Amino acid sequence: MSLLDKRTASDAVKLLIFIVVTTVATSLLVVTIGNVSFSASNEYKAVFSDATGVVKGDDVRIAGVKVGTVDDIEIHDEDKALVTFTVDEDSRVTAGTQAAIRYRNLVGQRYIALTQGAGSPSILREGSTIPLSRTQAALDLTVLFNGFKPLFEALSPEDVNKLSYELITVFQGEGGTLESLLAHTASLTSTLASRDQVIGDLIENLNEVMVTVGDRDQELSELLVRLRQFVSGLSKDREAILGSLESISGLAVETSDLVTGVRKPLAKDVSELRKLAGNLDRNKAELDRALQVLPIKLEKVGRTAIYGSWFNFYLCNFKGQVRLPDGTIIDDIKYDVGAARCDLG
Repeated sequence: MSLLDKRTASDAVKLLIFIVVTTVATSLLVVTIGNVSFSASNEYKAVFSDATGVVKGDDVRIAGVKVGTVDDIEIHDEDKALVTFTVDEDSRVTAGTQAAIRYRNLVGQRYIALTQGAGSPSILREGSTIPLSRTQAALDLTVLFNGFKPLFEALSPEDVNKLSYELITVFQGEGGTLESLLAHTASLTSTLASRDQVIGDLIENLNEVMVTVGDRDQELSELLVRLRQFVSGLSKDREAILGSLESISGLAVETSDLVTGVRKPLAKDVSELRKLAGNLDRNKAELDRALQVLPIKLEKVGRTAIYGSWFNFYLCNFKGQVRLPDGTIIDDIKYDVGAARCDLG
């Protein structure tokens, strides 16, 4: 076997081991999170007057411990619900077992609680149905909370959550007492009573706001009328507005084509302009001095060209030297007109 074949076989073995380990770990994770049980189970049914909120996969619990799951919910006798569920084989479901739908949390999730009631302690045969007389539907929170609506409107969200939890636990019989519920209610009402001054001030301030709005009734009405006129005007001119938008779109397209045609020359001009700016920056001292002297120069040039678009020159004096062919230099050659105009400076 070549070295390449040995390396391929080794990589294949490592890949196979990785796949096996990953599969086993994923399976364990699914079993742990999903609370999946591989033990044998028995199937039962229960008739409820109302199974609202119960869905397939909800827990079936005994003493708060999950022992099964809901498998199916269907209509029974036109106005009842038949819930099919499974329970672990080692969990006791007797002829006296009662089934109740209870809230798992305030979000609305339910579960079925199995409790031992009055009746025969004999094991219930698999596939049997718990009758309506031994089942209890979930508490209708909508009806309950509507009765407490005036109170809830005056409470904070934290107080509402606490009171709602007490209501559910008390009426479901899961814990708490009516005394605890009343104690929390009394505490809440006492808190509201202690804030009577704050509530009174709030009502007075709200009354002042309403009075101010009432005094400005005419201005508010005019504002609404003008707003309606403005919206109506926009509605009437919608064709013109849409037409202008189309024209703007066409202009944008034409402008885009124009820019596309001059892109290269424009880029070159921008590059040269950057070079010019660099040169100006490097010679800014000379440029500043030239700008300072420029007005004086322009004034003198303007005086010289005062007679038209040409320059008049008048020779006032001359001084120089002449070099002869033999190398002799004649110095002090001077010429002075002495005219009055030469004294103007």
